[in-house]
Amino acid sequence: MTGLPPSTPAAFSSAASTTAPGSSAGSAAPAVHVAEEVVRALADGRPVVALESTIFTHGLPRPRNLAVALEAERQLREAGVVPATIGVHAGVPTVGLSTEQITELSAIDGLDKVSLRDLPVVAALGRHGGTTVAATAFLAHRAGIRVFSTGGLGGVHFGASESFDESADMTTLAATPVTVISAGVKSILDIRATLERFETFNIPVIGYRTRKYPGFYVTDSGHEINFSVESPEEAAKVIDARDRLDLPQAVLIANPVDPAKQLPPEELDGILARAWAEAERQGITGNAATPFLLDHIQRDTGGRSLEVNVEVYRGNVRLGGEIATALAAAAASSGGGPASSGDSDSPGDSAAPGGSAGRNSAAQTGA
Repeated sequence: MTGLPPSTPAAFSSAASTTAPGSSAGSAAPAVHVAEEVVRALADGRPVVALESTIFTHGLPRPRNLAVALEAERQLREAGVVPATIGVHAGVPTVGLSTEQITELSAIDGLDKVSLRDLPVVAALGRHGGTTVAATAFLAHRAGIRVFSTGGLGGVHFGASESFDESADMTTLAATPVTVISAGVKSILDIRATLERFETFNIPVIGYRTRKYPGFYVTDSGHEINFSVESPEEAAKVIDARDRLDLPQAVLIANPVDPAKQLPPEELDGILARAWAEAERQGITGNAATPFLLDHIQRDTGGRSLEVNVEVYRGNVRLGGEIATALAAAAASSGGGPASSGDSDSPGDSAAPGGSAGRNSAAQTGA
């Protein structure tokens, strides 16, 4: 059996959850709430892009966090793409948070940072949470969304040979056939080791118009990758080929920040060294390390890293919309495309959110 457990109609709902924070989710609550706009767009074959929530719940300071989250949605809509911001609201994993929900989550202190392992816990306890790359990719795929734009990916931390500190993003993406657009892995990570792990997990890493792997804050991390694509249409062909082969892993598109807007590469090593030294001094480890380090880098650079972070995200959202549009056009020109062809007789496909996402259900059942 490959991929993820099969989607079942009972696991999804397009009705709003009424579960209150801190209360039991209850047996009647939907396992996943998919916004009606997202359901309709998927059913109609229109482009949809998933967006994570930790960028505004944990990654950016207020009030910039809310402004960036709403700007990303507006950017996609102006390009004719439906945004699906994903998070956990009142214990319900939600694909397509409303503006009100985004606003609420962006203002809460101490919000749960929800990776895949945490989803059943926060759901059962009726808690709010911002979803990481791992949880967002899982929920996007369950809803039938093929493209997910984020800032930077998680990976292998320095010293992982002793601490075993590796992001769940990698193992989740090894079993979740979405397409993730990022500016590489976060600069605080061991990029060489992370690329080795991607290779071990059979996760293709493809540069967008480059074979130099980006380092989030910088255009070139110093590591080469084997393949690149030159257009959204070329990226769409790779994604369709992955789907035709019924492979279970994600496709990673590495989209570098504009060289004119990167942090000066000659400064980055010193900035990172100071951030790591302070984290070690304070005993900051685990999933608390990433937000601590990014915050330290922001203060060390006098806010310049924040501007790069936002620029990275804008570029990835833009490219995600272009690739989703190319995928939708390819599917329409082929009379349905690989997202719906050949798998329509799989049990439960017609009832899954989006209707045409039969390829996802086939992957989940190992068809």
